[in-house]
Amino acid sequence: MAEAADIKGTGPSPARRWLRRTLTVAVGAPLLTGLLQAPVVTSPAVAAPSATAAPLVTTAEDATGSKTVDVSIDTLTPNTPVESDTVTVTGTVTNRGKKAVTDASVELRVGPRMDSRSEIEQATKRTGYRDDSDPSPVQDGPTAKIPKLGAGLSSDFSLSVPVADLGLDEAGVYQLGVSLTGQTSDRPYPRVLGIERTFLPYQPEPTEKKTQLTYLWPLIASAHVSAETATDDQRTPVFEDDALVAELRPGGRLDQMVSLGKNLPVTWVIDPDLLATVDAMANGYRVKDGSLHVPGANKELAERWLDELEKAVQGRKVVALPFADPDLASLAHHGKDVPGSLGHLQSATALAGVTVETVLHVQPSTDFAWPVDGAVDPSIVSVATSAGADKVIARSDSVRDDLSYTPTAARPLGNGSTTAVVSDALLSTAFEGDMVRAEGSTLAVQKFLSQSLAITLEQPEKQRSVVVAPQRMPTVAQAQTMATALRGLSGRRWSQPSDLVTAATAEPDPNASTAVPSGSRYPKKLRDQELQVQAFRDMKTTRDELNDFKVVLTFPDRVVTPFGNAINRETSTSWRGRTRAAAIYRGNVQDYLQRLTKGIQLVDKSDLTLSGRSATIPVTVQNKLVQGVDHLVLRLVSNNGNRLKINGERAAELPVKVGAGHSQSVKFDATAAVNGQVPVTAQLYTEDGTPYGKPMSFTVKVSEITPTVMLVIAGGVLLLVLAGVRMYTQRKRLAAQAAEAEAEATETEATGSGEESGSAEGAEKAEKPEEAGSAEPGPEPGKGDADGPEQPSDPTPDTGPESGDPSATGEKVDR
Repeated sequence: MAEAADIKGTGPSPARRWLRRTLTVAVGAPLLTGLLQAPVVTSPAVAAPSATAAPLVTTAEDATGSKTVDVSIDTLTPNTPVESDTVTVTGTVTNRGKKAVTDASVELRVGPRMDSRSEIEQATKRTGYRDDSDPSPVQDGPTAKIPKLGAGLSSDFSLSVPVADLGLDEAGVYQLGVSLTGQTSDRPYPRVLGIERTFLPYQPEPTEKKTQLTYLWPLIASAHVSAETATDDQRTPVFEDDALVAELRPGGRLDQMVSLGKNLPVTWVIDPDLLATVDAMANGYRVKDGSLHVPGANKELAERWLDELEKAVQGRKVVALPFADPDLASLAHHGKDVPGSLGHLQSATALAGVTVETVLHVQPSTDFAWPVDGAVDPSIVSVATSAGADKVIARSDSVRDDLSYTPTAARPLGNGSTTAVVSDALLSTAFEGDMVRAEGSTLAVQKFLSQSLAITLEQPEKQRSVVVAPQRMPTVAQAQTMATALRGLSGRRWSQPSDLVTAATAEPDPNASTAVPSGSRYPKKLRDQELQVQAFRDMKTTRDELNDFKVVLTFPDRVVTPFGNAINRETSTSWRGRTRAAAIYRGNVQDYLQRLTKGIQLVDKSDLTLSGRSATIPVTVQNKLVQGVDHLVLRLVSNNGNRLKINGERAAELPVKVGAGHSQSVKFDATAAVNGQVPVTAQLYTEDGTPYGKPMSFTVKVSEITPTVMLVIAGGVLLLVLAGVRMYTQRKRLAAQAAEAEAEATETEATGSGEESGSAEGAEKAEKPEEAGSAEPGPEPGKGDADGPEQPSDPTPDTGPESGDPSATGEKVDR
């Protein structure tokens, strides 16, 4: 009755009401104990207890059915009120039960001031209403009446109350509850059927010492660029897919991170690979489409995003992670035992600063390492600092402090050579989970703001530095919720913004832990997501093949740069939970490298026949690449040096240099000693003696000159001589006949016979000496050489006629 008589605005504070109610319960407990000895009658015929009596006899959540109605708090404004403000809470109530709720009312409940961060966490975990721990409704506070709420139906509500009427005695964090009280047909008396809790941080005046709060704003994405480049002079990069576009376009995740972050006091933490990827898009790119590479169509979108980001980071602190954000824990637990794996981290670190400065024109800090979820152990710290980083971003649930307050983030770690910047676990994980629903987003914001105030009030006389390292790739809803929370701190009544570089140099708390947790404490959930040893072995295979390949190229940078970046991407933290996708990416990189290396190859040879004691053996080297190759040697080895020698030895080497898209025939002198077949092997090597590509084998058939061959040759020579003698004899006989005819003609002319017929006949014979010779035996027409009648001046052929049959197997060598 006393509470009912209190005048609005002058009633007791929630803390006093809480104390009064506790005393009432304590005094009435003996009486209730006696009453409860009798059986409890739950028949509807029995008169229902009054609204004020029902909570006193119900101490368990399920006994009141306080989960029958789901209460959702969608908005709370302002989220950090001062005394002159009016708090407005809006939301929805939904009947999850099977019976209609009648005579319902929605009310506000303000609990007592919370004295520690752990109290906030405990209140967060509670669900149903408990009479022994939940406060009474705000006296004379606002109420939303709902006459009837059918099963499965919902109803919106809005409650507004001046802060002065909430009875907040002093600065601090208060529990703010919204409950629905009503009745159902099976239990026709008023009771709490649903409740939702949130928190109200109340600090009307600025504190003397404000907490320095550093909030990391990560710009990180998964890998999209392949190892392939187009064959043009610009070496246009080829993307595995165009999925990054969805994140860059207006309203996308990366677009929101930039548009929100540019107005917030944050430290930008950037993966340089993301900048390199978007910069490649802005300068023209291609995308895999099956076996084809199609031009990328989002150049302008990439240009716009980079322009906005460059404006956002000017004058702000930027931290560059190693290129492609390598998974430090995977390297430490599985990769460091595979030779060369740590070299990825070193090259990624060296590339980080150059990339950020080139694209964004700002000088970033590159001496920070960020293991997944800030979980560290000795091996992770060792790997993280091996590439030059001397600051590790850890988290307080890994580096644990046994203190009653939150210490400053920075402290020396282990032997003191490394600085650990320990982010606060509760603040860092405040926005994980589903932030799409307004209910989850509002609760996360109020919890974050309340925890930050609680940190300041733990030691109000001492200023401390706190770091928040949220999830690496927040969703759009998570990013928007984080931005809302940071804007709630804009009044700077208990905190002030700082940056990561400043936080790392803050004076450490002497009571804070500096011990590195053991490997056994590393979370199993995180360990199960790591890249395994086989992944690093695959990377080593690719790296070794790349090292062998680059030494023979005239322009190695055209290959080394895209493949080096691709190998760095294979170690990315973004592959966690995507084992299959990671394996496919590694396989694509290795397959493409092997296709390139096979572009330089030996052309297969058929078996050779070597007739004689010496000849030249040609071996062809083909280059299908778009650049020339050099620094190669071709080694030809005879598997039987006694039978066949190459350049006078069992094996010989000759240098190879082939232009782009060309072939070169390399010729070796071969000397045969004995007949027979000799296997010969050709193999390319780099100049340092490393085999390049697969060997190529063929057989040389050696056929030495025999007596039979000599007899055939001698017979041919004899036929040539006889033909020459015959030709000489015929010509001599013809000359004699011509001389005789001429003599007869002269004699007739001298005697002056005057007989015309005789003169005519003699003259005719003198003029046609050839016809006189034609009487000599000779080949008949059609019975001479195969090509036609033989003429007296034709030489005897030294080769047989060509055959129309297919050529014999084997390759003819140069003589």
